[in-house]
Amino acid sequence: MARNRHWSARIGTPIGSAREEGISGYGQADAALADAYAVEDQVLVRARELSLLSSVRPVSPGSGAALRLLAAAAGARAVVEIGTGAGVSGICLLRGMRPDGILTTVDIQPGLQRQAREAYGAAGFAPSRARLIPGPALDVLPRLADGQYDLVFCDGDPAETTGYLAESLRLLRPGGTVCFEGALSGVRTAAVRELMRQVREHPDLIPALLPVGDGLLAAVRR
Repeated sequence: MARNRHWSARIGTPIGSAREEGISGYGQADAALADAYAVEDQVLVRARELSLLSSVRPVSPGSGAALRLLAAAAGARAVVEIGTGAGVSGICLLRGMRPDGILTTVDIQPGLQRQAREAYGAAGFAPSRARLIPGPALDVLPRLADGQYDLVFCDGDPAETTGYLAESLRLLRPGGTVCFEGALSGVRTAAVRELMRQVREHPDLIPALLPVGDGLLAAVRR
């Protein structure tokens, strides 16, 4: 019981209030535990290096491990990723997906997608396992088929997160999962707080806030 009281104090305000604004106890020490537990090979290490050289912040090792787990738990055959980067999160997702699964990944920077394509190849994935689409996510997502995806991972523009949520609800099959990176970031915006509220209160979603990386907000569609 003492441990539960400690956790409640760190989280802040009670259920039913503006709880997103009260999340203040999470810090780098917590994230470091999850990162230290994750094991990454040289392919991921190299992809991280290329991300930083391109001024792109990749998902943390802990977040990558969580994405791989969620993709594996869902038996994911079709996944959408918003924010390709240099391929770190894509490799994690592909490693959790079924052997015949296809990752559809969207980014506004074609140059980064070329780096990601090379990273997927270095990880041993055939070119047919990834469909890379350049362009703004909210322009690309409406062109994807309704109810055909097992998982949607959102790591794009924080200002567009509620738009990503709306599209994800359309894209996901029942039982599919949507994930948002950065829910516990120290630079949470009003848009991200609104996203957290919508996910928590949506009648068709079963949500959880995972304390890995900058916070991974995940929810399963009923």
